[in-house]
Amino acid sequence: MITQKLLVTNQVGLHARPASLFVKTAAGFHAVIQVRNVSRATGWVNAKSILRVLGLGVEQSHEIEISAEGEDAQEALSALAALVHSNFGEEPMQ
Repeated sequence: MITQKLLVTNQVGLHARPASLFVKTAAGFHAVIQVRNVSRATGWVNAKSILRVLGLGVEQSHEIEISAEGEDAQEALSALAALVHSNFGEEPMQ
């Protein structure tokens, strides 16, 4: 299992559209992928479940941790990290 902590910097955190993109990206891999909100000390949830991801309550400036295990775990983690780093395709805040 590999893990990575990431800072969520987009304006709305992991709500609605960003959460949907996160789950869609995770679902494209065979690895078992979990995520937790470090800032709120939540437990791990299935990163391929939109309801679970939304339930984490990730807001701007929250830190999340993603874990992946399986044949394409590294690729999954890299893709999710790139998505978070890109602000989910949103413009950076002014």
